[in-house]
Amino acid sequence: MAGMTPPVPLQQSRAFVRAARRLAWPVHERAAAGLRWVETRRTLPGMGAVALVSRGPLGAAADWLAAPGGLKVLNADGPDPATLRAAGWWPLLTPGTVALLPLGDADSLRAGLSGKWRNRLARAEEAGMRVTRRPLPPDPDHWVLAAEARQARARGYRGWPPRLAAAYAAATPGGAQLFVAERAGVPLAGLVLLVHEGSATWQIGVSGPEGRQAGAMPLLLWRAMLWAAARGLAQLDLGTLNTDDAPGLARFKLGTGARAHRLGGTWLHAGALAPLARRLPRAWT
Repeated sequence: MAGMTPPVPLQQSRAFVRAARRLAWPVHERAAAGLRWVETRRTLPGMGAVALVSRGPLGAAADWLAAPGGLKVLNADGPDPATLRAAGWWPLLTPGTVALLPLGDADSLRAGLSGKWRNRLARAEEAGMRVTRRPLPPDPDHWVLAAEARQARARGYRGWPPRLAAAYAAATPGGAQLFVAERAGVPLAGLVLLVHEGSATWQIGVSGPEGRQAGAMPLLLWRAMLWAAARGLAQLDLGTLNTDDAPGLARFKLGTGARAHRLGGTWLHAGALAPLARRLPRAWT
């Protein structure tokens, strides 16, 4: 669509900064040489203060990579390993992969669904559920946040804490959207989207036994896709693809028509390591 804002990752968005500050997280917006980035200050054992930059900076990064200023850890989104090595960055963790769904009109989105996904959606649409959408209340005790916390404990995964969504709702009114599938006024499943500068991120998805039986989550995600597209957003970030620990969820995300976007890995820049990093064998990265 003409006039779309280029997508910005959640971690680099101004809305994320506002929410993080409400939680007293040590986040800082930085800008230099036409670049903008968000960094989080952390103290690591044996290293001291480190600035973590996740999926940034925004813009051409060559000069920034070459002169980071102090200890930095970069969860890279764009620069290739050769560029990072040449700039003196040391590899820490191998790249992860996220699912990114380009948005468009409803017909294009439906055509992009896999056959199995489309069939599940059709059954859910006939299962007698009502879907509502409204801004998420800025309540850290909201039922969908409590359900997300319980689900994370039960399944053993770690992501952004649920209270981030409540802080996001308080800091950016309307920035957190809640979609609920219900029957007779009883919630069966809930989904939370966070909207940020040309994009949205699927932050929370919870479903009870009746919701899973009725196929509530495909229906909620489909309605969220349509809503985000109608708002003029270019992309929906469906989060990490973990084919080892959660292959079913990975297939579910890719079944929407999302593409697998490989990130650039996690890298450290420290003055003493920079000369060694530039001589690393290609196989190390």
